[in-house]
Amino acid sequence: MKKVRILLGDDHALILDGVRAALQVQFEIVGQAADGMALVEAAQRLRPDVVILDISMPLLNGFESARQIKKALPGTKLIFLSQHLNPAYLKQALKIGASGYVLKSGATEELQKAITTVLHGQSYITPAFGDDVISRLLNRSGEISNESEELTDRQREILQLIVEGRANKEIADILHLSVKTIEFHRTRMMTRLGVKTVAELTKVQAEKLGQTLVVLPD
Repeated sequence: MKKVRILLGDDHALILDGVRAALQVQFEIVGQAADGMALVEAAQRLRPDVVILDISMPLLNGFESARQIKKALPGTKLIFLSQHLNPAYLKQALKIGASGYVLKSGATEELQKAITTVLHGQSYITPAFGDDVISRLLNRSGEISNESEELTDRQREILQLIVEGRANKEIADILHLSVKTIEFHRTRMMTRLGVKTVAELTKVQAEKLGQTLVVLPD
């Protein structure tokens, strides 16, 4: 019987090694990535059945990585592996289209069950959230409106790098764009969100996404 193909994304080598060790007997680990952009590229190239990813990753955070992977590979299941027991992050994960959310502290015990559950078309959320939170968010997940995003995918990529404190030239090099293009998008983002400074730009969009654009320490 063909093994389920899994791609891993986390910027901590110890976490990647631990997850790989826990899963590699039962599943095929087709690759791993230490930043969000590399994870998106790997997913498009390897076309895994499941992607297990962290929220906090450099260059492109887990939520934006998941959004791009789901857009390119709608059949791929996404499971977030995070240290954050925060309903706002869980809500955002479900809104993006993730099927699972597991805490790093319970990864060894829960990941195999989570993978099996999502592959059967169901959602798996760590019981640590409690029944009330889980039932409320799972019930609402099917009713989330497809409202238009205030920022484009490219603009969210740029904003992530701005949050990381990168200058326009560095952002342009990372995204293979011109500095003028970065400046154009930066100005458009400020105008669209009604802010005048980079600090305000970061704060407004982070609040809109439940503070998910901030690079959180793991």
